[in-house]
Amino acid sequence: MSQIDNSARYKQLRASFPQFVYESFLTEKTADGLRLVFEFSVNTELVFRPSMFFPDRGRFRELPEGLLDSLAFHIGMVEMISYWKAFCSPLILIRPFRLNARQEHWWKKLFRYGLGEFFFTNGIEMPGEELLAFDYPPEALPFKKYIPDLPGDGIIIPVGGGKDSVVTLELLKALGHDHLPLVMNHRGATRQVLETGGFSLQNSLEVKRTLDPLLFELNARGFLNGHTPFSALLAFMTTLAAALTGRKYIALSNEASANEASIPGTKINHQYSKSFEFEQDFRDYLQHHVLEGINYFSLLRPLNELQIAALFARIPAYHGVFKSCNAGSKTDSWCCNCSKCLFTFIMIDPFLAENQLVKIFGENLFEKQSLAPLLDQLSGVADNKPFECVGTLNEVIAALNYSIRKRGGENLPALLKHFRHYHPEKPGLKTLEPFLQDFHSPHALEEHFVKLLKDALSEIT
Repeated sequence: MSQIDNSARYKQLRASFPQFVYESFLTEKTADGLRLVFEFSVNTELVFRPSMFFPDRGRFRELPEGLLDSLAFHIGMVEMISYWKAFCSPLILIRPFRLNARQEHWWKKLFRYGLGEFFFTNGIEMPGEELLAFDYPPEALPFKKYIPDLPGDGIIIPVGGGKDSVVTLELLKALGHDHLPLVMNHRGATRQVLETGGFSLQNSLEVKRTLDPLLFELNARGFLNGHTPFSALLAFMTTLAAALTGRKYIALSNEASANEASIPGTKINHQYSKSFEFEQDFRDYLQHHVLEGINYFSLLRPLNELQIAALFARIPAYHGVFKSCNAGSKTDSWCCNCSKCLFTFIMIDPFLAENQLVKIFGENLFEKQSLAPLLDQLSGVADNKPFECVGTLNEVIAALNYSIRKRGGENLPALLKHFRHYHPEKPGLKTLEPFLQDFHSPHALEEHFVKLLKDALSEIT
């Protein structure tokens, strides 16, 4: 896990660019759908205009103008973080609307903890309240809360192409609700996953997000860069999709394991905006400030990564099409050299034969001694976990112990030998049973979703 000492650069940029401006947002209804355009600036030369497009395909309802504006504005608030982080300006001037004190507190928390990894990897001490303040022009008005008319109990299901969203998709199909899978910027893996699940472009929703190329120019010129809370953007984006299509539920695929910090003993978590803490914060924010009636929750929140892997192993139709590797996302491949590939291999190994795993990944990752440093991060030998969407240390340890026993403890591949030699023995993690029988709390599931999960879990224990 590499760190760069950008603390001096951080202070210099904050002094040089003391104000970042959320100038405006535009909602444009076209014959094909809804286009959102945002404008942010720090001066007359550095102006950013990212956009999003929601294709209609005859699904969208007419929303009250105020509600559409409110949802578009909030999407822009999260999108802004990607551009603000290049400068970390201490003051953000918001022109479109005025936040109240409670809303300001919510956003400051998201900036601080959603950018925890960004601050850590840039060698910046985790900031406190001094990080930023908000200001508004005199004419900026607060926005009001809405209670939209939602005609049915349909479900928006964000699909990323990995095993977690596959499990959510397949579980919810059994309920018979009006499902609408949602994808941001389709790639081969998501198309194949949707096709395998019986969904086409006509009965799914692809949101196209376009970043302003000026941001990449600034990155190349040495402005600050790093991880942003993408799932927070997804939260507001799926809320707009639910309102436009009249669906009551937004079912995420974030598991209990996402709550564990990447840096032990801190609040620095690569998956902060996938955590239950953020989920609850977002549900509260929607309820009090934006709209009522839409239920944002994670179906897999009571589960851990081992349970999800066990459920996924029972759906072979997806084994050849799912992809969880970020490094190989542009080529729809497993790079087989990153912590995400190794973690996914470790989680699935207890539930599939070795030849089936090799068929999925193209090689046996347990044979790659070069991955030992990543294994140490995943299993707690190293000081910190990798900054990736991976499970808890205990889940990894239990899975590896099982994989060693599965092979009889003899003639082990390189990484399993490495693990057995360097990892201290933890007797309580010798079996998978406690993990497979777990049902984590708290969660935000309604009772019929709880029953759905428990019925599925009864088949793997």
